Amino acid sequence: MRVVRGFSRERPGVRPVRDLSNGPPIGGPISAEPRINDRIRVPEVRLVGPNGEQVGIVPIAKALELARESDLDLVEVAPTARPPVAKLMDYGKFKYESAMKAREARKNQAHTVIKEIKLRPKIDPHDYETKKGHVVRFLKAGDKVKVTIMFRGREQSRPELGFRLLQRLADDVEDLGFVESRPKQDGRNMIMVIGPHKKKAEAKAERAAAARSQESGPDTA
Repeated sequence: MRVVRGFSRERPGVRPVRDLSNGPPIGGPISAEPRINDRIRVPEVRLVGPNGEQVGIVPIAKALELARESDLDLVEVAPTARPPVAKLMDYGKFKYESAMKAREARKNQAHTVIKEIKLRPKIDPHDYETKKGHVVRFLKAGDKVKVTIMFRGREQSRPELGFRLLQRLADDVEDLGFVESRPKQDGRNMIMVIGPHKKKAEAKAERAAAARSQESGPDTA
């Protein structure tokens, strides 16, 4: 079937179909930026002053005039309201401060990391101390610790052994962490989660301060 300028020669009278294969894409990315100043195309807005004071419902022309007189921008902050809510502000300054706050929040964001330690119900005392040392180190770093007791064979009939071991470990590290998820049976295993008292960001800052202190060395008179 031959198509010329959108018409089909085999089906006369059919409404022409526009060929968009080589044309510009329909639509475009939806902007997340609010409408400001002359881009606000509504008859009236509920106006909020620069300090948060309620001005009331005013015609858009009046709101734009107030913005010019105050050397500020008129920013649409609630476009779905009826009428839309607009605020007088320094939009450039607002965008800069918002970007800085978002950057600082990402910088200080603590990523939760869960470490795992596995124990046997009848663990050797020396092995227990080694495992406990790992838990202490993880908690000091601000990480959560998932402690797993692995039962084998007849040990599965003695879950109280695992419970007592987990309770002992929680008591031994109570200065550094707390039981976030109490011991529970999961098939052949018993699991408990210990969370740190300090957030990871705080623990990191504390370690950095300690490292700086060691680098500077003791004060000498």
